[in-house]
Amino acid sequence: MKSFIIEDAESDRLHFRKVTQSDYDAWLPFFYNAESTRFLGTFDGTNEERCQSWIDRMNWRYDNDNGLMALIDKTTGALVGQCGLLKQTIDGVDEIEIGYHLLPQYRRMGYAGEAAIFCKHFAFDNHLTDTVISLIHPQNNNSMAVARKNGMQLEKQSSYRDITVNVFRVTNPATLSF
Repeated sequence: MKSFIIEDAESDRLHFRKVTQSDYDAWLPFFYNAESTRFLGTFDGTNEERCQSWIDRMNWRYDNDNGLMALIDKTTGALVGQCGLLKQTIDGVDEIEIGYHLLPQYRRMGYAGEAAIFCKHFAFDNHLTDTVISLIHPQNNNSMAVARKNGMQLEKQSSYRDITVNVFRVTNPATLSF
């Protein structure tokens, strides 16, 4: 079975590692920020419960060979967000999604684009898949800009966990036939 976990890898400014319980305090502010949670859909519980559920979900994903990685600024050592390859099923088709979330204070600094592009290259360079998607709420303009920066184009709208999402896609140019 292929593993889509990007562990102990580095981009220019970021170190990728698994999310751990020790990230709880640093990740909790994500759930207190309305802009962060606006596009997540249904996520019951207190902010503290939602944060713990998020970490538990990443551990479940790791057990299933995929998941978001903690993004650590190599200069400061700060957790800036999470990004990684996720197994998803969209419209009955198994897909690999590049998902990304940043803590509010680290947005608009290029981290999301850097991490998403790194994940795309990781997936293609390691022959994990020929195509990747990003699922983005239609009102999330910042995430759509990151997807476009990652070479993705809007393919369609779909439903994911009872939320309307835009499906952005990019195909590995090395696998295209002309």
